Amino acid sequence: MIITHHGGQCFKVSFGNTTLVFDPISKKSKLPSVKFGADVAFVSLNHPDFNGAEEMSFGAKVPFVIDGPGEYEVGEVTVRGYGTETVYENVPRFNTIYQVTLEGINIVFLGALSNAVIDPQILGELDDIDILFLPIGGGDVLDVPEASKLGTKLEARCIIPMHYTDTALKAFFKEEGGDVVKAIDKLTIKKKDLAEMEGEVVVLEV
Repeated sequence: MIITHHGGQCFKVSFGNTTLVFDPISKKSKLPSVKFGADVAFVSLNHPDFNGAEEMSFGAKVPFVIDGPGEYEVGEVTVRGYGTETVYENVPRFNTIYQVTLEGINIVFLGALSNAVIDPQILGELDDIDILFLPIGGGDVLDVPEASKLGTKLEARCIIPMHYTDTALKAFFKEEGGDVVKAIDKLTIKKKDLAEMEGEVVVLEV
């Protein structure tokens, strides 16, 4: 599995001939939009910063778009979406947390989460997380102390911060009790690699 970061909360996950994208950025966003082919597009919140699924058609690839709670199965990809309330740009909105299983790896993408208090029933479903995409930037999403506590609570093997500034990233590592790790251009990982991790933070550069 190969994971790359494309700005904001947009991440591309590739395995074999299959490509997933989380929170693709729209041309209507103030963030630089992205364009590449994806088989499945996950949209956590209906806002141009996260809902650019129309940009994800390229060549023979036209994405199956998942933009809300429910259970889905697309080829080898098994998905559960959980609805949560959030606030983005001072507007109450609806956010979806995604749990995606592929190649035996359990990925949890928290989306534009602004409140670290998650329904205990949802928390119970998010068991044994391999990779956690965690917003840490404050403002419209979790602030650093909340994000750090939630990351610890979820006990993910690998944590990938998203939606942050350099200041927030430094503060997050301070909260975690370690030095800022150097960002890498991509994460190439297998299930056996994850088995040896315990709360390791991986920063992906855009």
